[in-house]
Amino acid sequence: MHLLMEAVAANPNAPHFPVTFTAVYAVGFIAAVTLGSVAWYNSKRPVGWEDKDRPDIVPEVKKEANPGLGKPIK
Repeated sequence: MHLLMEAVAANPNAPHFPVTFTAVYAVGFIAAVTLGSVAWYNSKRPVGWEDKDRPDIVPEVKKEANPGLGKPIK
């Protein structure tokens, strides 16, 4: 870290590419596309897609009686 600070101090106008910033956006985009695809395939099918099969890689999400509330108290 110290060497990096010295390098920046030696030439503060040198261009640099924000690798970490770009990586966060790339991982976020991939996660959004993946989760969106799972949600879309588990939702009601659009007109004309009702008889289409679910791809094997997409897990089926079961609906719960009390979603988010934990186990029911007896």
